[in-house]
Amino acid sequence: MSATHVHAEEWSGEDVALDDVERALGRLREESAHETEGPDLRTSVMTHLAWVPAEWHEAAMETLAGLGERHPSRGILLFPDPAAADGIDAKVSILAFPLSAQRRHIAAEVVELRLRGDRAKAPASIVTPLLVSGLPVFLRWRGRPAFGEPAVEQLLDLCDRFIVDSREWPDAPQAYAELPFDRTACSDIAWRRTEPWRLALAALWPGIADARELRVTGPAAEASLLAGWLGSRLERDLELAQEPADRIEAVAVDGETVEAPTEIPSASDLLSAELDEFGRSPVYEASAQAAAR
Repeated sequence: MSATHVHAEEWSGEDVALDDVERALGRLREESAHETEGPDLRTSVMTHLAWVPAEWHEAAMETLAGLGERHPSRGILLFPDPAAADGIDAKVSILAFPLSAQRRHIAAEVVELRLRGDRAKAPASIVTPLLVSGLPVFLRWRGRPAFGEPAVEQLLDLCDRFIVDSREWPDAPQAYAELPFDRTACSDIAWRRTEPWRLALAALWPGIADARELRVTGPAAEASLLAGWLGSRLERDLELAQEPADRIEAVAVDGETVEAPTEIPSASDLLSAELDEFGRSPVYEASAQAAAR
């Protein structure tokens, strides 16, 4: 997973039962502790749950690997495969990361479950026994959630924070109207990407108090969220002119160019930042709702 981990223990199986997965977790914890000079620390502050359709598998694994020891939680990755015969395939990993100047290590647990056939329609019953009791559940949903469908609704009932990346949605910003703000705290990685640009725009205050037009060269999701944010702060609608690009390349207010930020965070950095947030964000919610209008 990460170049910095010291050791990894793994187990995998096909057509498994949940008891098999739980037993594997316990056994691998013991084996992992015996392979290092000191006992591993398990400092989980959450369960990191991810719904990962096939087209997002590679990207999700790369992002998870980049998290390294920053979030040594229990990660549960769900790979739906509704076209396959009913059943569950599993892989369980224990990763240990070194603690500076100590013999001890931070341990992270990763459970990968391939939900085949009808098992993909009832993920909550599969996941619930694997959640860390008493800790919040952060749900990362790759791609566009099909709100109203059983898998989405069941997992929303389990989670304390719902994390999406609306850059992955073909119908942003209109789809923001479906975000379940009334059910759980919501995060959008596309919103996180706009943070340096929001800071740059805020630095122009009070000169932008009378702004009427925002021009953005970048993805529709980020452009609309920027416009929604500025409009909601100014308490009026702004005209948005958006030119497509893979990332935000330029922003201008009423024809005046905004100085571009110098740092571009990685996908792992962006997800890590969202995993550090435990409360709701009224500013994001207002911005998304404004963008959806």
